[in-house]
Amino acid sequence: MKLLIVTQAVDTEDPILGFFVRWIEEFAKHVERIEVICLKEGKHDLPVNVRVHSLGKEKKPPRLWRRLVYTFRFLSLIWKLRHDYDVVFVHMNVEYVILGAIFWRLLGKKVGLWYLHKSVTLRLRIAVFLTHYVFTGSQESLRLQTPKMRILGQGIDMELFSSVPRKVPEVFTVLFVGRLSPVKDVETVIAAASLLRKRGIKIYVEIIGGAETPIQHRYEEKLKNLVREEHLQDSVRFVGGIPNREVPSYLARASVFVNPSRNGSLDKAGIEPMAAGLPVVSCNDSFYAIVEPYGLFFKEGDTEKLSLILEWLVHNPGEAWNIGKSLQKEARAHHNLPGLVASVMRILTKSR
Repeated sequence: MKLLIVTQAVDTEDPILGFFVRWIEEFAKHVERIEVICLKEGKHDLPVNVRVHSLGKEKKPPRLWRRLVYTFRFLSLIWKLRHDYDVVFVHMNVEYVILGAIFWRLLGKKVGLWYLHKSVTLRLRIAVFLTHYVFTGSQESLRLQTPKMRILGQGIDMELFSSVPRKVPEVFTVLFVGRLSPVKDVETVIAAASLLRKRGIKIYVEIIGGAETPIQHRYEEKLKNLVREEHLQDSVRFVGGIPNREVPSYLARASVFVNPSRNGSLDKAGIEPMAAGLPVVSCNDSFYAIVEPYGLFFKEGDTEKLSLILEWLVHNPGEAWNIGKSLQKEARAHHNLPGLVASVMRILTKSR
């Protein structure tokens, strides 16, 4: 069996998509050969049965012609490599499905799309119509009713995130990991830290995540201004974007992970700390069934409730530790990477 994977980046240094290199490594265990088409190629050390073909974003073609260049290269590659793959797995980008699916269907190649996001766009509807299967992490991660949907969990590298032994920090430490964009609502975490300080409770906040777009840079500056206004410069640290492989060391020395995101999907940023054995506090409705039994759910933007949850965790470190262990078992049972990849390949190769 030969597989074509289409994704945005193949780069272990990418702070958002670096994790996907591990996915490719896992897929390589199940197939004879993998051809990968990516928008950008960076650092990686993939198995010998994997070849990577970049559309050239790393070479920064002229802005005016970028989309045309990428489209031409993509269509050229799926034609050139047509004898080198039997099935197709597209990671997140519905545009690639729309561009290639008719061609793939004419050649009799099954197409699977991996998608997690609460928004339902016209492009998503078209991609779902064209593809054979849509793989997702949870019912809430694909808000489009379709018999093509297959729920497979998040595909977390459990060994990576449980490899660093956890240590209880001297000062209660709250960790956030994710893009610095308004939908992440990081200001709620900062505001909760301010409330706790006013109640005489000292906590430390580490914010991991970079800003790439102008909107994200403005949001980052807004957060830093809020920290200054609340006089929290000694309590809040902006780490910046880091490779996915470095995240476990930060998780291992944190007390709790807060997921204030309003994106409405079961994102991996919330499952990875579970894999590391951390308690997770969330306002994301996709996490409600997971964290509410432990009293760790708050409504979007509810700073007071978040501060009360954190205060309880500060005063009950033993309970917090046990909750983290229970969540780790949940992640291992339902979100492990080998299980997800095996399921994808079983579905894509069924009745070919």
